[in-house]
Amino acid sequence: MAKQIIYKKRFLNKLDKLLIYLEKEWSITIANEFLDKLEEKMHAIKLHPDIGSITLFKKIRSILVTKHNRIYYRIEGNKIAVINMIDTRKNPKKNPFNKSK
Repeated sequence: MAKQIIYKKRFLNKLDKLLIYLEKEWSITIANEFLDKLEEKMHAIKLHPDIGSITLFKKIRSILVTKHNRIYYRIEGNKIAVINMIDTRKNPKKNPFNKSK
């Protein structure tokens, strides 16, 4: 059974900044391609919530959207809360969800 997806404020803020960057530095086409990839991943998570890798916090999972962006989510009953998106190129020690601290 598909679950409802809830987007938390932190995730939405990071998504907004990323889309602005992609449009400004690359093109609207690239931004739209990113949104398409994100939508595909969200659909997969909606149908199969356990698809993501378990993080340092056992209730939080992650999935790679592109090679540069990973989203973090948790299952809350019949909902999936998308809580954050982190650039994979940044220092892994600064990622609060990373196992390799």
